[in-house]
Amino acid sequence: MKVILLAGGFGTRLMEETVARPKPMVEIGGVPILVHIMRHYAAHGFGNFIIACGYRGDFIKDYFCNYPIKHADWYLNLRTGERRVVHSAAPDWNVWAIDTGLHTMTGGRIRRLRDHVGAETFLATYGDGLADLDINDLLTFHRRHGKLATITAVHPPARFGCLELDGDQVTTFAEKPQASEGWINGGFFVFEPGVFDYLTCDTTVLEKEPMERLAGDGQLMAYRHTGFWHPMDTVRDRQYLENLWNGGNAPWHVKKGPDTFFREMAA
Repeated sequence: MKVILLAGGFGTRLMEETVARPKPMVEIGGVPILVHIMRHYAAHGFGNFIIACGYRGDFIKDYFCNYPIKHADWYLNLRTGERRVVHSAAPDWNVWAIDTGLHTMTGGRIRRLRDHVGAETFLATYGDGLADLDINDLLTFHRRHGKLATITAVHPPARFGCLELDGDQVTTFAEKPQASEGWINGGFFVFEPGVFDYLTCDTTVLEKEPMERLAGDGQLMAYRHTGFWHPMDTVRDRQYLENLWNGGNAPWHVKKGPDTFFREMAA
């Protein structure tokens, strides 16, 4: 099963970081947030990734093209050019980095990847959001209801810090807590191939007409995730995620699975 990662936007709200690189390549703990997301999927058994490139797609392609070299020990004969890997710390992932257009919208990007996905169920998410989501539980939920699409519903993080008061005394202080009410689109989709019939052209915005039509046709279900979810929209968001990672408190980090190289490569 393949995972589509939407990584082609301009990232204008994080312009301080995205002038020279796409937002999914902005680093958390020395590692692009895109790789954090991929690692989370891989920890649940999904290692086939299709990256929908757009803005500065060359940056993404160069990163993964050089990945095997940078994360391996190797032997090189300078005269003959012979090179062989002595030891590799890279994970056993399959990665497609596909140019889906500079100005293509989210639905259009997925539409362009139809031939790469084939006639099977596929996963998709944004390249700038992290969660402690159980991907396998999400997939089980999707298969149980039998509809064309599943969206992960999350509570948005509060925009401001929260105080609980007893008179003038602060009893609880929470910096950007998770909102307790309301559900929003958190990404982490599961789609059946029939979804492509709802994606008409490059200008199709996944979150508008396709989702509205799927809902109207009774083909869109919501998996409610009440755990951690956080986007990286601003410099403050990036710093918040960075602090969680550096403090060893990153909820999205699954501390199991074969790719134990991840902590080492961030060092």
